[in-house]
Amino acid sequence: METQNSNQYQELDAVMGTTTCIPQLMFADGFPEWKYRIEKYIKMKDFKVWKCIIKDPIRITTTFAGQVVDKKIENYTDEDFETIEEQEKALAILTMVLSPDIAQGFREYTSAKALWEALIEVYEGNEDMRESRQDMLRKRFNMFNYVSDETLEAQLQRFTTLNTEMTVAWIFYTKYEINKKLLNALPKSWDMNVAVIKKTKDLNRLTLAEVMAVIKTCDIDEKQREINCVNSYSTANLGISTNNALSLFSYSFAG
Repeated sequence: METQNSNQYQELDAVMGTTTCIPQLMFADGFPEWKYRIEKYIKMKDFKVWKCIIKDPIRITTTFAGQVVDKKIENYTDEDFETIEEQEKALAILTMVLSPDIAQGFREYTSAKALWEALIEVYEGNEDMRESRQDMLRKRFNMFNYVSDETLEAQLQRFTTLNTEMTVAWIFYTKYEINKKLLNALPKSWDMNVAVIKKTKDLNRLTLAEVMAVIKTCDIDEKQREINCVNSYSTANLGISTNNALSLFSYSFAG
């Protein structure tokens, strides 16, 4: 079981990325999140590599018969190799973070910029495709609600994921709209807490993270009250049992 959990964490790290593990594109549906993460990761590690991804590659040329032509690689000088070092590094990074199934369809691209643009074109599509995705995400946002038997943590995580997907797709709602949507989607048992939060908190100013912190605080307080009630009930019963025992003892002693 421990080995299985370890493998699951390693797979998750491979997809999401860490400070030491570059995020990998494992499946097409994960492209929007991967695109966001790979950009942040490369910028953090080496901004020169990121510049090679978004800029046209530098050509190593020479003059032959009065014309400028690409220099053959066997004629490159050390200076030429230094010039293209970052370009080759950028291409290698983008190539290696693609799963084998995905990489197979992009082997024709010989520069990081061309590969990057091809990935965007294939997985983000044209304007119509992007608008369709935006429409789908807006519908998911409008229909977001509590799912029966779902834990509070699972619901908050689901809403966070949806909010991230909308941001990546350039869909933006006001803080008030996002916060209100989440609060209204909480289970009916939360009606009183939701009313208090709406009355006491400025939903126009709070970030989603801050509202979630308030919700989690309410949840912890509610659980603590339940524990206190159980303890109080147990203490009361213990007191009754003790009194009964003392009464019996007194009665027996008197007899």
